Amino acid sequence: MACSSKSHLFVDYSNSQITYSGRIDTSKVKAAELYWSGTSIQINFKGKSISTLFEDEKGDNYYNVIIDNDSLFIIRPDTTKRYYQLASDLPKGNHKIEIFKRTEWDRGKTAFYGFEIIKNAKVLPKPAAKKRRIEFYGNSITAGYAIEDASGKDSPDSTFTNNYLSYSAITARHFNAKYQCICKSGIGIMISWFPLIMPEMYDRLVPSDSLSKWNFSNFSPEIVVINLFQNDSWLVNRPENEEFKIRFGLQAPDEDFIIDAYIDFISKIRHEYPKANIICSLGNMDATKEGSIWINYIKKAVIRMNDAKIYTHFMPYKETSGHPSIKEHKIMANSLIKFIDDTIEW
Repeated sequence: MACSSKSHLFVDYSNSQITYSGRIDTSKVKAAELYWSGTSIQINFKGKSISTLFEDEKGDNYYNVIIDNDSLFIIRPDTTKRYYQLASDLPKGNHKIEIFKRTEWDRGKTAFYGFEIIKNAKVLPKPAAKKRRIEFYGNSITAGYAIEDASGKDSPDSTFTNNYLSYSAITARHFNAKYQCICKSGIGIMISWFPLIMPEMYDRLVPSDSLSKWNFSNFSPEIVVINLFQNDSWLVNRPENEEFKIRFGLQAPDEDFIIDAYIDFISKIRHEYPKANIICSLGNMDATKEGSIWINYIKKAVIRMNDAKIYTHFMPYKETSGHPSIKEHKIMANSLIKFIDDTIEW
């Protein structure tokens, strides 16, 4: 609900003219709590300047601020509840602000309380809902982990992660589709580098809370892209790893176990989205190099599922070390966009 005068307007997080994308929790405090990569907040308005009221759990999240689809800068909210100026000295007329979460949920949540608009302030109607919806399930590749680390050293510093430049977000923007991204660096379908796998996380609202469940009726994508198995491909060969011991005991999973695990997860997604086109993807790291058995596992799983709206598409292997760069994410996006254009009507 908006209040105050035209010279000074506070727009509460619950205002119906704010557009949210992503799984957002409003049940615990009087704010919108942001967790997932690619979560965004948008508002159309008139005014001379605009600020946002934020409070971050750890002070380790980064957000892109996009003004009028043009200029872009980064903010890093700290753990104090306070205002952050997003734009000032704006010309007269209509404006749009988008705040886009670059970082992953392990960096903590951010509470968004609202916007403050100053001078000739007015909230404008939000645009019509986007006609297309796309959702991604993935690991560090989909998250855009270390995408801006030009040194190629895959720095874990969250300043280098930017989901906005990931192949997933690029693909969504290309199709002007509403975007939702469920991802975590290091995650797999059977095993991860930590005690959580995607079949245990995919249905959560709050990613760190096993009891917090997402209502899948809130978002019904026409296309779901699943890019997983890269971490599985590494970890099944590490019997000394603690997660290996917990998940598999002493024996590495065989082909039937792996294929069954993949089918089980895709079936969970199909159950939630009976009409969606599901793209079972992989890439662009070494699980997609020539001769990879992981490509064959996915192909066999999809054949066994015998579902005309479940497809396979494998990203071109990047043939470089480390996580994909900005350039390599663009190559992935172009590959996925072409596949969708050639294969799916939506």
